[in-house]
Amino acid sequence: MPVKHLLLIVLFALSTGCAELKSMIPSFLRGGDESREVIDERLSESEIYQLAQTDLAGSNYSGAVAKLKALESRYPFGRFAEQSQLELIYAYHKNVEPEAARAAADRFIRLHPQHPDVDYAYYLKGLTSFEQDRGLLTRFFPLDMTKRDPGAARDSFNDFSQLTTRFPQSRYAPDAKARMVYLRNLLAAGEIHIGYYYLKRKAYVASANRGRYVVENLQGSPAVGDGLALMIESYQNLGLDDLAATSLQSLKLNYPDHPTLNGGRFTPVDGEIRYSWLAKRALELVDKAEAPLPPQTNANKDILKQYQQAEQEIPEELLAPWQREKKQEAAAEKANRSWWSRLTFGYFD
Repeated sequence: MPVKHLLLIVLFALSTGCAELKSMIPSFLRGGDESREVIDERLSESEIYQLAQTDLAGSNYSGAVAKLKALESRYPFGRFAEQSQLELIYAYHKNVEPEAARAAADRFIRLHPQHPDVDYAYYLKGLTSFEQDRGLLTRFFPLDMTKRDPGAARDSFNDFSQLTTRFPQSRYAPDAKARMVYLRNLLAAGEIHIGYYYLKRKAYVASANRGRYVVENLQGSPAVGDGLALMIESYQNLGLDDLAATSLQSLKLNYPDHPTLNGGRFTPVDGEIRYSWLAKRALELVDKAEAPLPPQTNANKDILKQYQQAEQEIPEELLAPWQREKKQEAAAEKANRSWWSRLTFGYFD
């Protein structure tokens, strides 16, 4: 590929991704004022929670993390303690802090195993691992995901497996199962790549074991036929003709159209089998992935409603100076609303 074409691709990727580049860089690398935000000590539990909700709604996830952590540390047994812990997982996830998100999910599961929304913690923990390898380049270049470190994919599969096993009726179970199918195929293809790596280096026992692992443990994956082919070639090189014949019979019976079968005879592949379709599928699935907002309990909604009503009923002379200033600003903003804003209830503001 000419150098000028390569530079053009890189410039296009950078220009397209600049808008979301900040959100993809972990907060500890971004630094900035948001990561060192100081929360006013005069704020009540409900006020801090309200500010955190505003930050979440405005995609200010660094600010939301700071406020939710302050809420938990100042009011560990308050009315919003459990909800803030749940929303902290989401904020860490959206702020691209996978280790912190997983740690927060583990902590929530350990402290609240009977919580009605504990399935959300399991789901978000798995989703965080699922997206952990996601980066700017994977959105614009067809990287082969099967050749990357499978650690995060394996963690994600295990997390989703726990969710679907413990909470089969969960609202998140269908999506988790769909992701597990993809992850199973990804892990199986990765095992095949490793198997052919061993095969090229004449480590035939190791390559046969990789193929057998796929056949025995990852049934349903498109790579099962490749696992059988890998076993056949490895056994032939080891001189284990009986095992090679048994594997070949199974390959003919279950995968008659496999590329290694030519007229019913086994022909070793020339090099590795490529799985570019998996990389494309990965990009399609990841682009559609979006973490749902944490569910909010009715009790929290009632508390917020009561708080807002009580705040409006406080006499102005009893308000603190900063509260009085805030109320006056809100009143002035309401008075300055245009007739169009009032007519459309502020929808087009």
